[in-house]
Amino acid sequence: MPELAHHNLDIKRVAILFAGGPAPAANAVISTAAFSFLEEGAQVFGIKHGYSRLAEYTAAGPLCEGEDYIRFSHDTLINARSSRGIMIGTARTNPGKHVSSPEHLKDPELVAPLRRVYEGLCSLEIDALISIGGDDTLKTANKLKMFQDNLPGDARRFPVVHLPKTIDNDYSGIDFTFGFFTAVETLAEEIRNLNFDAAAGRAYFLCEAMGRSAGWLAYGAAIAGEASMVLSVEDITGALADEEVVNAETGATRKVMALERVIDRMVDMMLARERDGRPYGTIVIAEGMAEFLPAKYLEGVSRDDHGHINISSINLSALISRLIGERYTERTGKYRKVNGLQMGYEARCAPPQAYDVLLGSQLGVGAYRALVEEKLNGVMVSVAGQFDLHFVPFDDLVDPQTLVTKVRFIEQNSDFHRLARFLETCVDN
Repeated sequence: MPELAHHNLDIKRVAILFAGGPAPAANAVISTAAFSFLEEGAQVFGIKHGYSRLAEYTAAGPLCEGEDYIRFSHDTLINARSSRGIMIGTARTNPGKHVSSPEHLKDPELVAPLRRVYEGLCSLEIDALISIGGDDTLKTANKLKMFQDNLPGDARRFPVVHLPKTIDNDYSGIDFTFGFFTAVETLAEEIRNLNFDAAAGRAYFLCEAMGRSAGWLAYGAAIAGEASMVLSVEDITGALADEEVVNAETGATRKVMALERVIDRMVDMMLARERDGRPYGTIVIAEGMAEFLPAKYLEGVSRDDHGHINISSINLSALISRLIGERYTERTGKYRKVNGLQMGYEARCAPPQAYDVLLGSQLGVGAYRALVEEKLNGVMVSVAGQFDLHFVPFDDLVDPQTLVTKVRFIEQNSDFHRLARFLETCVDN
């Protein structure tokens, strides 16, 4: 395990920044972090809308209070802990997106957005930055620390501590991320409603849940919502996977799902339920399965800066539900309605459940304890056991050469993975 980095600053001014997609209990994290520092007499700045303004900072255009940042006070934190939304806003601006190796930090052009962020934060004379966000935001926090490590010895420096956020729960270094259980419950309630709708009309609903890289949200919602079946990216293996395909232009390999076998598995489940007198149900899939579609379904689909396909343009739920209906008719000679639905956005700002408020609160307080009590720099705050705090160095979470993070998948045949198999309609493999 890498040695923890420390600082020797007396922190009197701290900035809090939230980036990426919303998550329930965001305000529990923000408000408890702010409260912890306010109680010790420090000034706390909330940077508004992520890195969007900082990445454009110039000395000629100073940050404006109220528009670009706020100063927290005890009054601004009244009843904030369990409130919805994000009290300082968010954005997906990524000032470190052009830096993909340590060598890039020496390139003035590639590092320019990070330099502007650094200069903007220095203009507020902060002594520390608390970063809240997903894996991209963690990567940015690490790059901002590395950028400062490369500055001249007499340059101003401030420690960076990161707090993990994603409703997808696919974060390495922590068991569960704040907002996950609230998101699961929100989607599970929709699935429960659909179960009754499906029973009334002897039909099926195919629910596409958020989760580009892993299936935590799909699995959690399916288990809590009593769905008939759930499949995610982790399940595209064995009989459900074809040979990996090599891209002739890039040389990159891509696993491809055996789509016909995936569809047949779902139809097998439908037929098993019919034999039990239940000609209806719900199926949950993770949106990330779109990445494993055969090439003909991905032709002309755009990709982002990370090479990820534009999932929303595919409408996986509509595609899979159509294929299920067609295959069911081929095998039975009968018609069964299968409705495709996309789910996820409605869960991101749902009222946070108590567990997520507790978890978020401990992470917020953990930022204070990391910076003030432990004098740490370049760590992610983590929680385990009885909300025990752990401080994980960035070097444990980010590849030192590529500067990318690792996705935490559901482990095949783990007890959590098997839980879903035990509870869904049994299908012979």
